[in-house]
Amino acid sequence: MTKRCNRVQGVRSCIAVLLFAAGDIVLSSWSASAATVIRGPYLQVSTPQSISIRWRTDEPTGSVVFFGPGPEFLYGVSGTVEPATSHEVTLRGLNPNTRYYYSVGSLVESLAQGADYHFTTSPLPGTKKPTRIWAIGDCGTTGFGYLGYDSRQTQVRDAYSSLSASRSTDVWLALGDNAYLSGTDKEYQTQFFDIYPALLRNTPLWPTLGNHETYAPQKGGGLAYFDIFTLPKDGEAGGVASGSENYYSFDFGSIHFVSLDSELSSRNGRAPMLSWLQADLAANTNEWLIAYWHSPPYSKGSHDSDNFTGYDGNLLWMREAVVPILESYGVDLVLCGHSHIYERSFLLHGHYGLSTTLDPAMIQDEGSGREEDTGAYRKPDSGEAANQGAVYVVAGSSGWATYRVDPVQHPALFMSELEAGSMVIDIDGERLDARFLRDTGAIDDHFTILKGLQADPFRLTRVQVRNRQIAASWRSKPGILYQLEYTASLEAPDWQPVGEPVTASGATTHLTQPAREDPVGFYRVTELEDQ
Repeated sequence: MTKRCNRVQGVRSCIAVLLFAAGDIVLSSWSASAATVIRGPYLQVSTPQSISIRWRTDEPTGSVVFFGPGPEFLYGVSGTVEPATSHEVTLRGLNPNTRYYYSVGSLVESLAQGADYHFTTSPLPGTKKPTRIWAIGDCGTTGFGYLGYDSRQTQVRDAYSSLSASRSTDVWLALGDNAYLSGTDKEYQTQFFDIYPALLRNTPLWPTLGNHETYAPQKGGGLAYFDIFTLPKDGEAGGVASGSENYYSFDFGSIHFVSLDSELSSRNGRAPMLSWLQADLAANTNEWLIAYWHSPPYSKGSHDSDNFTGYDGNLLWMREAVVPILESYGVDLVLCGHSHIYERSFLLHGHYGLSTTLDPAMIQDEGSGREEDTGAYRKPDSGEAANQGAVYVVAGSSGWATYRVDPVQHPALFMSELEAGSMVIDIDGERLDARFLRDTGAIDDHFTILKGLQADPFRLTRVQVRNRQIAASWRSKPGILYQLEYTASLEAPDWQPVGEPVTASGATTHLTQPAREDPVGFYRVTELEDQ
């Protein structure tokens, strides 16, 4: 038995504790250290029964975590008394979906604790728990000048902090290039850990590797990224063990997440990552599937996904080799960075070539995905299109928005915007709501995906007459023939065709025709029987 002391307003208060190490009680005498926490604490590899807590100190000291149901009731203890400056402690035997408070330090002295030091364990796999996800890409720009572009990293952070002031974050995704220019340990300190200290101490971070993390190998050839983060290569957070920290998967309730490596992993033959991905998705039983990596399959931002030469060839490979596997298992949402822009696709399925090869049939729904507009994207669980369709998002402007390589957006995209921001995603049951949150706090884009429902019933969603043109949109079924019609009166309607019939190629059909010159009139769309 020994004593652990906390300094509270200059007064040393002590509690008796027992430290168990490998089943033995460690008995000794200890003195308080002069160590100070200089990084973290930050949370890694959260599961329903465990979590890892990491931190760094300026002087060697023990690695001990006390934890419990309240900031003043830290009855559990785990760790080691061996002195170190880089600390990692894994807490085990925890209860699922439960909040715990914790402190870090040595056996005899707390170096960081309080009401803000807490975490919530993951829910059991398959649990339908309302879940908030924050995704940031290419965020680490603070203090790094680049061709005159100003960092917006802290503004993006503050906009999200304001939005989520009353709602905790469940899953935090970092989409690569988290610390410019080369992802060194020093750059990670100033451009990541010093920027997000509050969120790091109570929200598990799940990163993916960006190209800038690969530019500064350490002595011995390793990357700082792999020293900084603990990643679940053994399947300890759900999914199939990858055996590599370059790519991994994890579960959170009814969501299966897959983090892939678009930068370093082999692309030759049947690449190990592809074999693992196939096995992992075949074993997945969760309702939602979200994949994320750095280099996007569809982009015309600061990188061009049509460029198959130089350092953009990985965009092409991810689209040709990885996207088909994901889509064959019904992926719902794909998040990437790399291009310093916000880009968002339609609901897509089957587009694996260059932008010039996009066929209308590959767009499952060419609407906005907004309920108040053309309607939410729907993924039916039966029929020919069962579970088909994913939305692809480039969220690489969480540090800055720089430039476009092409003034014309990729044809697979619903919209693109050269503005700084981040993605906020909420999943509740069979519903996913995603928002692009600007650095200003404005919501510049949003869409909804509904699962397990049949396609929207046939309905007219928009009619607009402007400059002697009528633009109409309606929910449709691919392959069905539709006719826009007009009548001058509803008392004795005489519906006349406007233009030629249109064969729908997706779940939303748009049509523009010359408008009638009558001062008053009515339009409708009818579904024609097969001719």
